Amino acid sequence: MRRLLRLTGTAFVLLRNEGPRSFLSRLRRRVKASFVGQAINLPVATNDATLVDWDAPPAHLNSPTVVASGPVDIAWIMSPPSATSGGHQNLFRFIDFAERAGHRCSIHFYNNSGVVVNIADMQRMLAETAAYPNIYAPMTMYDPVKGVGSQPQAIFATGWETAYPAFLDRSTARRFYFVQDFEPSFYPQGSEATLAENTYRFGFHGLTAGRWLSTKLHDEFGMKTDAFDFAVDKTHYSLFNTEPRKEIFFYARPVTPRRGFELGVMALADFAKQRPDVTINLAGWDVSNWHLPFKFVNHSGLAITELNALYNRCAAGLVLSMSNMSLLPMELMSSGAVPVVNDAPNNRMVYDSEFIDYVSPTPLAISRALQNAMAREDAVERSIAMSRSVGGSDWEDSGHSFVAAFERAMRG
Repeated sequence: MRRLLRLTGTAFVLLRNEGPRSFLSRLRRRVKASFVGQAINLPVATNDATLVDWDAPPAHLNSPTVVASGPVDIAWIMSPPSATSGGHQNLFRFIDFAERAGHRCSIHFYNNSGVVVNIADMQRMLAETAAYPNIYAPMTMYDPVKGVGSQPQAIFATGWETAYPAFLDRSTARRFYFVQDFEPSFYPQGSEATLAENTYRFGFHGLTAGRWLSTKLHDEFGMKTDAFDFAVDKTHYSLFNTEPRKEIFFYARPVTPRRGFELGVMALADFAKQRPDVTINLAGWDVSNWHLPFKFVNHSGLAITELNALYNRCAAGLVLSMSNMSLLPMELMSSGAVPVVNDAPNNRMVYDSEFIDYVSPTPLAISRALQNAMAREDAVERSIAMSRSVGGSDWEDSGHSFVAAFERAMRG
């Protein structure tokens, strides 16, 4: 019964986010697959992956468009967003910055699932989701025959699978890569990891979330890169609770290996033994079907408008990042909760703060850090200081850095 309810819930989310036409198309493919056998299923179309030869790029990629002054027409190729996709929410934030700087944007949805996005349903979902800004960019499905058209002067790939159509597109537009994570690490060493890693050799100009990515892609793959800093949206994350806190938070995503779910669970199991009086909150994914060795409150996926109230109840938040740092540590800080984060260059190079408790990635070290956060006598005062420390952090500054780097590259 529980499995049926989960499947029903998943179907409802897909129907809401993709619209009935796309949902029925997805359903037909699943039914067909059960009769005709298994096919290769990758985020990128195999034909696109086959045709890309980055050792011998086509001539038009060697002489990209230069725009000496004025606005630029930008085509953004992306996978279809969902209501809870943090990566897409941040991507749209920067599309908004580009538009506000006077540049004209268009969005082209690419996927290898065969789903045709219902544009009206997509626009409705984006308008109804507080985490997405209002943008003017027209939206369409990416057509490999038509490409992005003749108007765009810049093309942004936004995920490794979208770098393939961006490379193959016959436009002379200058190529860029909006990179938010090191995507080869999402997979075991195999075809997908290799295909993802190959995209960093396509010759695109990378604009990256944080310095760890820009350094890694430049040093290991020879990419031209610029970085923008992480920041906090203080309209959504702010301190209002200045009383002692008796709860903690864990960013729990068992479907995302780089978030270290199992490691976090082991740490929380020990923490719960030491501090059975503390409420443990899990959010990020529905873990109702997981047998965990401690009591917890399952919040599943929360809307951005619901997070600040939860964070303000928590003394600490456990956020594990095995690739590029999450936005959550700074958001937790703004709400007055101590971020407990695994100590690694991919995190410290993005944001190194005295208020982040960087710890060795072992269950007992993580548990001790959470216990220490709960036991601090100056917890309230530190919570206030922590929130103030990110007070000068503003996405507008990151947006200005992004636009400036983009315009420098476009000017040739």
